[in-house]
Amino acid sequence: MAPDVSTREVFRLARAMTLKNAAAGLPHGGGKAGIVADPRASDKARLIRAFARAIRDLVEYIPGPDMGTDETCMGWMYDEMKRAVGLPRVLGGIPLDEIGATGFGLAECAEVAAASCNLTIKGATVAIEGFGNVGKHAARFLEEKGARLVAASDSKGTIYDPAGIPVAALMEAKAASGSVLGYSKGKKLGQADIFGLPCDILIPAARPDCIHKDNVETIQAKLILQGANIPATSEAETRLHQRGVLNIPDFIANAGGVTCASVEYHGGNEAQAFQEISQKIRRNTEEVLKHSLKAGIEPRKAAMDLARERVRQAMAFHVRG
Repeated sequence: MAPDVSTREVFRLARAMTLKNAAAGLPHGGGKAGIVADPRASDKARLIRAFARAIRDLVEYIPGPDMGTDETCMGWMYDEMKRAVGLPRVLGGIPLDEIGATGFGLAECAEVAAASCNLTIKGATVAIEGFGNVGKHAARFLEEKGARLVAASDSKGTIYDPAGIPVAALMEAKAASGSVLGYSKGKKLGQADIFGLPCDILIPAARPDCIHKDNVETIQAKLILQGANIPATSEAETRLHQRGVLNIPDFIANAGGVTCASVEYHGGNEAQAFQEISQKIRRNTEEVLKHSLKAGIEPRKAAMDLARERVRQAMAFHVRG
């Protein structure tokens, strides 16, 4: 849900979901939907419920939370059509945003990928573009592994402190003020400034195409984990690869959320979800990096090869006619 979401963006996101589900070995296809509205609108419940009624008969589509929506929104949808994932615990769901499923997967991905770019997670510095449901949990889980958050941004700006920003303190400050700029220490910068700050690991976790030809040369990170879907243009990804920056594609790095949703849909619990996320993301990250190195290709091309082969294998079981 965003005021500027477009059909083109939703189409690209749907393709990314197809690749993500295939790469993760989930028994689902891929799709995406968008609601053109301000997620802070006072009539949000009415809009979500109207959307749910509109897709009630599209039974192949299982909605889950994404940017601008959360567990509460999924509860409203479930009330309207008895079909949604990422539900609140009180409705028997696994609240994937609340537990930080996608962020957990990003931290697991980081641990595997770090060895390929001469990084050690313990002591590594991290910058998060988009300190929301994905970004804040990625920061939290990476901090638990010994990394140090030095920068975080949201729609109002960037906070930067090379000495380190305690994740819990930043989460508390944002909850109280509505922005990371509410954090009392550090330097306050513009929203886009985060891409040029010194860090070992950069996690874009907000909107599409935030890494592009105009800022790709300023990036100083050794490792990029794509927490958002399609956060970099193809030209920018090629340039990062040329510069020796390891860039793990979205549908490999951020598959924790959809994996958690699938576990919930098939009757699993939180413990099983975390186990599945760790297993699938670690395995896929290893496979993609191995193929990328062996074939001398960009990680995204290696990931696409992996996902498309799994789609082809699945399609072989489908009888046409």
